[in-house]
Amino acid sequence: MARLTVVAGSNGSGKSSIYRALRLLAETSQGGVIASLALEGGLQSTLWAGPESFSRAVRDGTHPVEGTRRKHPVSLRLGYADEDFGYAIDLGLPEPSQSAFALDPEIKCEAIWAGPFLRKASLLVERQGGLVRRKLDKREWKAIPHRVATFDSMLTQLADPASAPEVLAVRDRIRSWRFYDALRTDPGAPARAAHIGTHTPVLSNDGADLAAALQTIREIGDAHALDDALADAFPGPSLEVSVFDGRFELQLRQHGLLRALRAGELSDGTLRYLLWIAALLSPRPPALLVLNEPETSLHPDLLPALSRLIAVAAARTQVLVVSHAPRLIAALEQQRECSRLTLEKVLGETRVEGLGFLEKPAWYWPQR
Repeated sequence: MARLTVVAGSNGSGKSSIYRALRLLAETSQGGVIASLALEGGLQSTLWAGPESFSRAVRDGTHPVEGTRRKHPVSLRLGYADEDFGYAIDLGLPEPSQSAFALDPEIKCEAIWAGPFLRKASLLVERQGGLVRRKLDKREWKAIPHRVATFDSMLTQLADPASAPEVLAVRDRIRSWRFYDALRTDPGAPARAAHIGTHTPVLSNDGADLAAALQTIREIGDAHALDDALADAFPGPSLEVSVFDGRFELQLRQHGLLRALRAGELSDGTLRYLLWIAALLSPRPPALLVLNEPETSLHPDLLPALSRLIAVAAARTQVLVVSHAPRLIAALEQQRECSRLTLEKVLGETRVEGLGFLEKPAWYWPQR
């Protein structure tokens, strides 16, 4: 991934799966990965639905796809790596029991390492079952006495600055990740109503605190970037936030109108663009910002302005955009340091188009 990465592909190619996988990974730092898996339909719904491997005859199309006997354990593996630390988690089926929670998956192993990929020498913290150990030096390991439950991640249970600073660093990194895919603009959207306002450096997932978020940018963030983003999209706009008895309400003045339009009167596209301004110009940028189909409800003429707004955000944080709008994708590709990943389906597998076997980045999973 580059500083700005756009993920494209046809419907069903796997774009949403990338977004959902990243969200699941982020839930490990909040202690909610098991509950999130349940909402996804359980562990089985996240697993590869095809055979473990394809023969050459199947890939050549001379033999139909058939089920095979499983050779490896059932496993859902998620992970990421940065320049300083990497993290991976492996979830599997629980041992048979009489518990009412017998359908909950178990965390089989976790690992934190130094650098971009896992090696024996770079491993820093390792969890196997309920036992966790931390490397003290090149040869010595120390077992952490606290046993971790099968449904708890070590990121939530052992993030201590004294005994496990690496765990704390990785947890805080993942917790800073931010996801936007459900910004509502319907007539009953929370962003259209007045709300109690306080300093809001981070826009909520549903955009309910839009007025406070924009006012926060105006007062402690980049007010010039806010004005530029407005002017880039609309002719002669003026954004106002009225405050009455502690409640904030958004108003937008536009050229040719005698009064400001309240948030409840704005079109879906105008409101959504204002939501993106609040999300992308946050005074507290995350380590990773993931946008799922940001073009929704926007007129095609607004997409170049949105791409420039995304580029402004990418100057302060890493941004991943999942999109199927050709005009937005083309505009993003004109931005500096933008990388495009086009997904394709081959025998049901999601692959990166044009990525050869020898071009794949180095990656190694922790062993159970």
